[in-house]
Amino acid sequence: MTDVRATDDRAELPTAAFAFPGPLRDRLVRAILDGHKVTTTSLALAYEVEGAPLPQVGGRSVVLDSNERPVCVIETVEVRVVALGDVDYDHADGEGEGYASVAEWRASHEDFWRGPEMLESLGRRALVLDDATPVVVERFRVVDLDGVATSSL
Repeated sequence: MTDVRATDDRAELPTAAFAFPGPLRDRLVRAILDGHKVTTTSLALAYEVEGAPLPQVGGRSVVLDSNERPVCVIETVEVRVVALGDVDYDHADGEGEGYASVAEWRASHEDFWRGPEMLESLGRRALVLDDATPVVVERFRVVDLDGVATSSL
């Protein structure tokens, strides 16, 4: 029997799009689905520019693939705003991308944040990142895979 309430609830959830559509998003979505990616990091500035609220513990969202199709529902289990220089290895490792060190994680994220798509989304031509830059670190868990489009990944 289908639980109509669960389907309706999912339709009401906000969406979560990791990175921009393309190979990086596809890798991140696969890492979420296989259980390797359980954390994510965003610039606090991105929330400010979008006028979006920070994630809340217990909040759920539908993860989208590069084709904007839902692939799963995640639930935030921890969220903090910290200085970029204070991100620890536990968080970096939870990103599920195989970082050997915090320095490697940071270099990868700084490259992404300084990339043309991110700069455009922030309405910036350049971005200064240093140890004091506020970032949003989030830990999440997958709570629903039922009825999602995972076959294309």
